[in-house]
Amino acid sequence: MSSRSISETTLSSLLGSNDPAPMTVLNAAGRSNAVIVCDHGGAAIPNSLQGLGLDGAQRARHITWDIGAADVARALSIRLDAPAILAEFSRLVIDLNRPPDDLTSIREISDGVLIKGNRNLSPKETADRIDLIFNAYHDAVSAAIEQAKERVAAPVLISVHSFTPVMKGYERPWHIGVLFGPDCRIARPLIQSLAQNPEICVGENKPYSGYDLYGYTVETHAMPKGYPNVLFEIRQDLIDTRHGAEHWAGLIGQSLSDVLENEELYQPFLPE
Repeated sequence: MSSRSISETTLSSLLGSNDPAPMTVLNAAGRSNAVIVCDHGGAAIPNSLQGLGLDGAQRARHITWDIGAADVARALSIRLDAPAILAEFSRLVIDLNRPPDDLTSIREISDGVLIKGNRNLSPKETADRIDLIFNAYHDAVSAAIEQAKERVAAPVLISVHSFTPVMKGYERPWHIGVLFGPDCRIARPLIQSLAQNPEICVGENKPYSGYDLYGYTVETHAMPKGYPNVLFEIRQDLIDTRHGAEHWAGLIGQSLSDVLENEELYQPFLPE
């Protein structure tokens, strides 16, 4: 099932009838014990915001969205028979993987680019973005997890992202970065499985560290309840076509399928 239309009750000065819904929900009835999320999968900007003052080239950059991540999440949803919640709006409208009160939630500057449409927002304008986009997305994530809890005590949360091949002049060699914190029940066997393929370069907690709690989604929906979780990022030049996204989703999906067969996984993580 796909939810893509805005109901009349949610229309405001921010969202109109021609805008997409804040998220697309795929395979809501999927029977997997995992839920897939893609916080930065969308590049849409509400029509009322007039492109946030960005030109076409700027809107196509990584600052706007995680290129290819949504296509990977879609393919994984099919392969794992798992529900997937995909963000539709750009992270520059509001970042769904940051707390709403964080300075990086609605950025005025991103990677040196001035986001004119985010300057001098009124409290009402900020509240609309939180209520109609941020909260709507995370309510959908919560609902999918609650549905999975009908089958297991501790559902799995899988977060899909992409990263740039080069950052600040440094070429990142990894194909996939697997991020995790103290709960590594998925990450460790996933890394071991992927590393068996000599064509895959896996980064453990690269290009960022899962121990640095700079995000929001995994930290809110999984960690406090001890739900098994993993966040992985794929280098965006590998998945910027549908064919590339499906190829890498296939590689990751096979390894994830094997990991998710472990019935002992679906209990809350109790740190020692």
